[in-house]
Parts: sequence; structure tokens; C-alpha cells
Amino acid sequence: MQMGVAEIVSGSGSSFRAGMRVLPAPRRRAILAVYAFCRVVDDVVDTPGPEAEKRAGLDAWEAELTRIREGRPRTPVGREIAHAARAYDLPLEEFDLVIDGMRMDLRGMIAPDAATLDAYVRRVAGAVGILSMHVFGAWRGEASRRFALSLAEALQLTNILRDARRMPGWAGSTCPPSFCPRPASRRLPREHRRPRPACPRPRRRPRAARPAPPMPEPRARSARIRGCASRPRC
Repeated sequence: MQMGVAEIVSGSGSSFRAGMRVLPAPRRRAILAVYAFCRVVDDVVDTPGPEAEKRAGLDAWEAELTRIREGRPRTPVGREIAHAARAYDLPLEEFDLVIDGMRMDLRGMIAPDAATLDAYVRRVAGAVGILSMHVFGAWRGEASRRFALSLAEALQLTNILRDARRMPGWAGSTCPPSFCPRPASRRLPREHRRPRPACPRPRRRPRAARPAPPMPEPRARSARIRGCASRPRC
């Protein structure tokens, strides 16, 4: 838990970097803190080890969020989150949702039904979208919430489908049978196999996300770059 933000962010992907470069330094510092938090809690779940240790790791970050609320964070990432929350009025409950999503991952997401997938995406992607809109200075209430959640869902579903296509041993984790690629679907347990349509849902979401709420153009640019970088091509 003691890694710094710069060390964590050094392994970030190109689409993330593309969107962040256009931000002024104070906002870039804040969004990197959000990214670092998401990265470390994701690593808690993905790093091989006993499940009990992973649960304890998520509990530790949950405790750090409590300390942030109390004004006494102990970790480098926690201190950066606290700074960002003060500077940009970040809703800390969205960080709680990210941890809830990691707990869903830990329990296993094998061929979830639509309601479970929606809950998962809201936690692991929607929360980040809402936090990002605050950091970008683009928060305009309900219109911003709809835009953030729509774009976040499109990006998350695109990532799921890309994983399904490029990982030969992929067994369908987090990919609903209704739209995961047929080879991955055939590797699912028989009771989870269903026909799939021609990938309509992830294609539809970026179009729904494009009418962004009115905001000064520089503040919208980072979200739009991120959306373009990951537009689905099913």
C-alpha cells in the first residue's frame, strides 16, 4: 500500500495517457490519483494468492477511505486522493463503489446475468467516470452523470469483448453469454451457453455517450479523447 502514484501510473496504457496529457497539471495530478487507486485495488484481486489475503487487502483500502474522510490518510495514494477530493469536491462514495466492484470480481464473475453485469460495470467503470467528470471540471449534474455512466459502460464492455477475442484460454469471466464471442462462449459451462447477437450493446453505448453535456471545450476534451481511443469495432 505504500507505492507512490508515479510508480503505479508508470505502467498505464496508451489510451489513458492520451486523455490525460491535455489536462492542466493540477487536474492531471488529481486524475492520476484516481487512476492509482483503481489500479492498486485491482491488483489486490488480480495478484495470485489466497482469497483471504485479497479480502484483507480490500479491507485495508476500505479502512484507508475511512481515514481519508477523517483527514488522516496513511498511504501515498490515500494522501493524493484526499488532496484531489478537497480540490475538486470528489464524491468519496464512488471510491467505495470501486471496492465493491473488486469484491464482485473476487467472488467470481462467470457469465453474469444482465443485472449483475450492470451492477458490476456501475461500480468498476461508472464510479471512475463520475470521479473523472468532477476532476475535469465538467460536472453539470444529471446530464453529466448520464454521460459519464454511458461512456464508462461502453468502455468497460469494449474491454470485456477485446479480452474475449485476444485471450485463447479465456473462459468467459465477466462476459455475458448473450454477447460474448462464440469461441469463448463454447468454453463456458454448458448451462451458461446461449446464442449471441452481433454485438449490438457496446456499439450502441458510445453513440449514446457522444452528446456530452455543455461544458467549456478544454474540459470536455479528455473524456472525448478517451472515448475515441476505445471505440468498439466488433
